Amino acid sequence: MLGEILQWKFPADAVLSRWLRANPKLGGRDRGEVAEAVFDVLRHLRRYRQFAESGSGPAARRLAILGLASVFDKSVLDAALSETEQHWLEHVQRIDINSLARAVRDSLPDWLDERMAKLDDPDALIQALNTAAPLDLRVNPLKADRDEMLALLRTGAGLRYDPQPTPYSPWGIRMQGRPPINRWPMFEKGEIEVQDEGSQILVALVGPKRGEMVIDYCAGAGGKTLLLGALMRSTGRLYAFDVSAARLARAKPRFARSGLSNIVPVVINPDNDQRVKRLRGKAHRVLVDAPCSGLGTLRRNPDLKWRQHPESLQELCEMQASILRQAAKCVAPGGRLVYATCSVLPEENEDQISAFLADNPDFTLLDASKIVVDRCKNLTLDGPYLSMRPDRHGTDGFFAAAMERSKATAPDKPVKPARKESVDAEQTADIADNATEMGQSPIDTGDAPAD
Repeated sequence: MLGEILQWKFPADAVLSRWLRANPKLGGRDRGEVAEAVFDVLRHLRRYRQFAESGSGPAARRLAILGLASVFDKSVLDAALSETEQHWLEHVQRIDINSLARAVRDSLPDWLDERMAKLDDPDALIQALNTAAPLDLRVNPLKADRDEMLALLRTGAGLRYDPQPTPYSPWGIRMQGRPPINRWPMFEKGEIEVQDEGSQILVALVGPKRGEMVIDYCAGAGGKTLLLGALMRSTGRLYAFDVSAARLARAKPRFARSGLSNIVPVVINPDNDQRVKRLRGKAHRVLVDAPCSGLGTLRRNPDLKWRQHPESLQELCEMQASILRQAAKCVAPGGRLVYATCSVLPEENEDQISAFLADNPDFTLLDASKIVVDRCKNLTLDGPYLSMRPDRHGTDGFFAAAMERSKATAPDKPVKPARKESVDAEQTADIADNATEMGQSPIDTGDAPAD
């Protein structure tokens, strides 16, 4: 398994999933142990590789031994090791890791260690990113109440996973371990979804209201789109934009389970899309959850620190700036633009906002803490940004900034709330365009009740 993942051709979770499907005779416990050992190696790869330079035999086997040592008791693992391997493992486990340089101790490539060193309290952040994350769920406020869902989980299959309310998001439930929620009735009915608490708080920063026109500019798998639509109570018009038809197709079952009828998924071109041009100056809220390095999600995706490099980071920053410029054109006068990443690096976050505001004086930075406090009452923020960290907030590393467009910017036509019932010719054209590109019927926008 490690040999395939360490070629870095595909994301580790995708390779692991494919490998497990190809080995269906493995039991559930075996599958969990393999996955846990693989991800332990990815988290500590640089340190483990240094340890593996000693010993004999294939280095990949020594990496696997170190990963399995985090899963099995010594007596269990020793049964599969030679006497030489047992002595080698005992030797490297006696090494004081605090004597190692941080980049080796905490397993970072040099370029990332240099960037992390410039952040506030870098050691605490790096160590937190090297731990396994819990699983955050989100109730669908259109269908379920969090307290009632907690009570249900604590009396059923979820009890063993210690369900607790998330400290900041009013919709979140935190689970320990890896529960099979895709087989639970409340998941199949669209009452719960998987979504990190930081991502839930981002939607609170967008602050959608009933009857508005809202654009999720990089919708991806649709997690934030679902919460946006629920907070709009399935009214107005919610565009889910993405450049990937495949991603939007995968999101469609989630949209269907949610009970929402105001979502319009649209596949857009990366540059100069005509459907985007039709919405210039019309949207009350635009969310740009931009493509990024994902380095704030290392707890869940530790392979990213080995798959990213300075050149790819530069390309991402250029793409982020371009997407932000395009999305900003859709914001109505007095409307809100929210830019977000799941990164902790300033060049993807604060630096992007500073450059955008310098080039777009009709936008003003808002104080994120004053916006999210209405829904996330326990959350206090330093400065105007939404900046979440695993060592401080227990979430993935997350950044967001909210900006408002000046009301003095005159639109071509007055912007009115877009009720669900007013599916006009423009929306019909968007749905038809999208259905053609995705090769399927568009999502139903009728029949479901507005509330």
